[in-house]
Amino acid sequence: MEAFSFGSYYPGDSVLHRLDPRTKLVGGLAFLIVSLLARSFAGLAVIGLFTAALYLVARIPAGRALRSLAPLCAIIVVVALLRLFTDDGGRLLFELGFIRIYEGGVYACVFTSVRMLFMMCVMSLVTMTTMTLDLTHAVERLLSPLQRFGVPAHELGMMLGIALRFMPQFASELQTTYRAQVSRGARVASGPLGGIRMLSSVSIPLFASIFRHADTLSAAMDARCYHGEQGRTRLHPLHFGTRDGVAAALLAALAAVVILVG
Repeated sequence: MEAFSFGSYYPGDSVLHRLDPRTKLVGGLAFLIVSLLARSFAGLAVIGLFTAALYLVARIPAGRALRSLAPLCAIIVVVALLRLFTDDGGRLLFELGFIRIYEGGVYACVFTSVRMLFMMCVMSLVTMTTMTLDLTHAVERLLSPLQRFGVPAHELGMMLGIALRFMPQFASELQTTYRAQVSRGARVASGPLGGIRMLSSVSIPLFASIFRHADTLSAAMDARCYHGEQGRTRLHPLHFGTRDGVAAALLAALAAVVILVG
């Protein structure tokens, strides 16, 4: 958990850092759709090259990128196992009681794992190249047309920003609580059962600490006379530039290549 960095901003001055945050948010969602359009490993190879190029342009160290993805690998493992045991296409490769593994299950397992890995890489890159306040402002601006229908755009953007900020804070509090429990003589065993016991022993003080931080945050916002979007101004208002148009064109070219290859 010390390595958890998903949602944390990595300072830089690359082209991706200077893109409009709305472009990065919409581009990230479009990348997810393009990834779902890939129907073969050739299409995934194109997506993988595009993802690697993005990280090179952003100049983010490989170690930092891997640390940001490490806690999310559990999701990939669960989904991959579900695909492995539920797809019964092709010939039977392994059978043990009610467990059967087919060729189609192996193919679906590997294909889904690689696709989800690329999707998480790009969404992690969005958070690492965009400050939390910029993401909040971007969500608010993107949802602003829906305000006439009663959608609280500003509040939703603020909730997203606070959630992203609390993710690394949550990991830090978990590590601190774990060390405090160990220093007080708590028994920590290895293996899956030991991990479950550890979580049960730290969950109550962990959530008590998180709620205390949330209460402190609300008191700080109230002390600064925060009243939502009323009367708020921006020192650096968002505006699209040439870089954003180039980014949209590159993403459209990626979609065309993936569809063509598939």
